[in-house]
Amino acid sequence: MGRITLRLSGAHLLCQDEHPSLLAALESHKIAVEYQCREGYCGSCRTRLHAGEVTWLIEPLAFIEPGDILPCCCRAQGDIEIEL
Repeated sequence: MGRITLRLSGAHLLCQDEHPSLLAALESHKIAVEYQCREGYCGSCRTRLHAGEVTWLIEPLAFIEPGDILPCCCRAQGDIEIEL
């Protein structure tokens, strides 16, 4: 379990163990995130990780820059801050 801080709004959300991905955790709090595939192929959910660490559930196939994450295929490792 960890806390997700959304940088743009300053909101703080809890990421529970039952959430299979960061995207699922965000959706459970009614945070709209653009996505298409949910499997790391398209890169639509790409966002910037400003603080903390994530664990990759699967290696993303979409191109991502250093510091970017795909919420559909990772989970928060403790507290994180993201660009949403």
